[in-house]
Amino acid sequence: MTDKKSNIKNKNTANTNLKNSEHKIICIDGGGTKTNGALFIGDKIASEYKVGTTRLGAVGQGESCTRTLNVMLELCKRAEITIQDIDICVIGIAGVWLDIEKTRSINLIKTLAKSEGFTINDLIVTSDVEIAFEGAFGDEPGIVTIVGTGSIGLAKCKNGNIVRCGGWGIELDDEGSGAWVGREGLTAVMRDIDGRGEHTMLTEKLRESIVGFNIEEPRSIVKAFNDKVFEYQTITPWVMECAMQKDLVCNDIMEKAAKHLVQLPMTLMKNFDDKNVNLALMGGIIDNDTLLSQMLHKELKKIKGLKVVKPKGNSIDGARNIGLKVIKEIYKN
Repeated sequence: MTDKKSNIKNKNTANTNLKNSEHKIICIDGGGTKTNGALFIGDKIASEYKVGTTRLGAVGQGESCTRTLNVMLELCKRAEITIQDIDICVIGIAGVWLDIEKTRSINLIKTLAKSEGFTINDLIVTSDVEIAFEGAFGDEPGIVTIVGTGSIGLAKCKNGNIVRCGGWGIELDDEGSGAWVGREGLTAVMRDIDGRGEHTMLTEKLRESIVGFNIEEPRSIVKAFNDKVFEYQTITPWVMECAMQKDLVCNDIMEKAAKHLVQLPMTLMKNFDDKNVNLALMGGIIDNDTLLSQMLHKELKKIKGLKVVKPKGNSIDGARNIGLKVIKEIYKN
């Protein structure tokens, strides 16, 4: 984040008077599958824009920052204003956690903007999980479990301490996530084709649905995967569909996924002295009320002291709240 004595104070007072509700804030939620952006003018959304993932582990920092800047510029274009008119940009990117990662992303986005002739006033880059928690709870304590392409848990205790659990990326972890379910399904299909594992109807489902998925020539599947004809998370809906059709292999995957996900809030609960801890569930798999979401809710009911609550808002709301807090803090000084 830039110095608090920033350009916000030096801009036209029509835009910066704290009593004026016309602050312009860009909010971006960069997830593992898609990136959502919104530009707020006051309380209203002036423009929205969606692109593919900006996750560091998926596209690298350079491409992540390039895509993020493109979203920022497109939001301004659609709202018919310039990036210089924006008071503050708050960006949450999957895979960003360490301070050095945040600083590098800030510097690179600003450098890319400058090379195109644009100046960004104030910019915050943080984790997509942090803006999700802000949207769900604000300053209140609680636990957020996010289940989408990846999976992660984040807790804020009464003393303000923040603790995370999971979220290591599909390369190392993300158990129970959309990508994990897809990978487990794909592994089950490979075992089925080899004859090492039980038969699953998912094998036929993928052959019918994915171009290049030729079980008569199995090595062609490797090429299709390497060419990104399909990815782990694209397999997930078919795994769920087969599980709902009583396929034992896929049902077993879904049950394991739910149990893995339950471990996130259960582990984080150890940081609370309270007998009752609030848990907010977020992410595409939750929002879409999938089979996995239903199974997860069933497992969570077994945990004493954990209360599932509705999030106050989403990640975009959280990003905007962070932006408003920064603006308010600036005016205090």
